[in-house]
Amino acid sequence: MISQNTRRAPRALSLIFAAAVMFAVACPSWAAVPERLSVTFVPSPLNVPTIVETGLGMFQAAFPGTEIRLPEINAGPKQTEAMAAGEVDIAHCVGATSAILAASEGLDIRIIGIYSRAPRAFMIFARDGGIKTAADLKGKKIGGPKGTILHQLLAAYASSANLKETDYEFINMGIPAAAAALSNGSVDAALLAGADAYRAMEGGFSVVTDGVGLVDATTVIAATQKYLDNNADTVKRFLEMHAGALEYMGKNRGDTVRLTAEAVKLSAAAVEAMYGWYDFSTEISSSDVEELKRTQEFMLENKLQRNRIDVESIIAR
Repeated sequence: MISQNTRRAPRALSLIFAAAVMFAVACPSWAAVPERLSVTFVPSPLNVPTIVETGLGMFQAAFPGTEIRLPEINAGPKQTEAMAAGEVDIAHCVGATSAILAASEGLDIRIIGIYSRAPRAFMIFARDGGIKTAADLKGKKIGGPKGTILHQLLAAYASSANLKETDYEFINMGIPAAAAALSNGSVDAALLAGADAYRAMEGGFSVVTDGVGLVDATTVIAATQKYLDNNADTVKRFLEMHAGALEYMGKNRGDTVRLTAEAVKLSAAAVEAMYGWYDFSTEISSSDVEELKRTQEFMLENKLQRNRIDVESIIAR
């Protein structure tokens, strides 16, 4: 059974067949499938694996007979709230900031893999040439989402010039709103990512900095410890499906770009230009762990997190 929230697969039956064959091998018939599986659907800013998995019907191929629910929840805190309420089984692409904050507030969340690292995809844009360095942020109005990777980027960049948040006016707003504010002159600078960042570049706004050397812009795949304990086979099958999507992406670059372009409503050329900004490998490396620790320090220093946690304790082993 497929719920109304499930994203429709394309009409190309050959692609669906290919996905089905892939998972008939990856997921043996003797392994039981759950009656229901709820996984967050987050296609933006350019989350290619999610687009491939839904666009090629990989969930249905990997979990035949399972009721698949794919609620579109872009905000990290909303994802972790849904997990806490039992409405979401697996958070597929949640910001490391949200995962750490949820853990610090008592949710038994566990990181089961990295979704992406994309320092080049997260940027600070200026409306004119008046902001060229971190020091130039002083006294400026800057729009962007609070408590996110972009906020972390701003804090890291500003601190390189010994600026604190009191030295500039940070206005909390979502990415689309920040892009609009930059365009209409309501802010001097905006924190943008993915497709919105690409559009700002095409619109002639100048890139002050991206995340390279400042933040890894890590997003993760997560589930609660309770869910992992009770659904180990389901999680294993899900991760195998995700690995299959990455394999497909590696072998079918052109089809992947076209599928993604259709999903995010950009040209294939735009997607191709942005594709290289992302590292989608799932293995959790020692450098990933260090970045998670730096993320916690950012949260604590900016009073976004009340309780310190042992970051390594929330990584599933």
